[in-house]
Amino acid sequence: MKPAGSFCVGLKLDALTPFSPYRESVPRVPQDRPCGEAGDLLHMKPLVKSPFLAWPNSVQLRHALGRILGVALCFCLIYGATEWITEHRIARVSIAMEWERRIPFLPGFTLIYISAYAVLFPLAPWVLRTKREIDALAVHSVVIILLAGLGFLLLPANLAYPAPGPLGGWGPLFGLADTLNLDHNLVPSLHVALSTLCVEHYALHLGPRGRWALRSWGLLIAASTLLLHQHHVLDVVTGYILALGVWSYGRRRALRS
Repeated sequence: MKPAGSFCVGLKLDALTPFSPYRESVPRVPQDRPCGEAGDLLHMKPLVKSPFLAWPNSVQLRHALGRILGVALCFCLIYGATEWITEHRIARVSIAMEWERRIPFLPGFTLIYISAYAVLFPLAPWVLRTKREIDALAVHSVVIILLAGLGFLLLPANLAYPAPGPLGGWGPLFGLADTLNLDHNLVPSLHVALSTLCVEHYALHLGPRGRWALRSWGLLIAASTLLLHQHHVLDVVTGYILALGVWSYGRRRALRS
């Protein structure tokens, strides 16, 4: 194995490789030593912290917006196509457990549910401020969307919850969330999977307390899908497994490169 070396201009890692803001890729060694294995970059001791949020420059922002639009297009095509196919199929799979019908409906959790769209996803360019980071998130997201689309086709399902009760002032916002969720794309929950993926990417830029807070937000988003009767427990669990599986695969691939 090559010795761990200094930071090299032009060092290329696979797009699946997550990036740490603690400058883990800059070990303190003489400048004339060669670059080490790509996997070594994941094990260097943090040297310099960077702020969690920072304004991206115009080049970074354009790159991020291009990747976000590409992921959004993939999402719309796959999510819309699988919904249309399931609507025209007769077969349905029962995915709900009987006790889930007793999960309370809490419309106030609409704010948490919508926060994934309104806050968590748009934060990407302000947290992930290198092309490599944005590319990794985009590749992970597309892989998750494609695998989720396969799940939607293999497990065509309907929600088993009764119609929601009075919504009060939450009506318009809940209506938006309900419309975005469509009707049949349930297993796995893309809402949970993509939220968890963003949380794990962003968590590399935080210390222990920040990671705890960020992951708690992710758990609340997952809980909101149940408390708004948008998903069942199986959807949430498989969404987590899908996101963490893709994320873990990216890290292992970096270590093998």
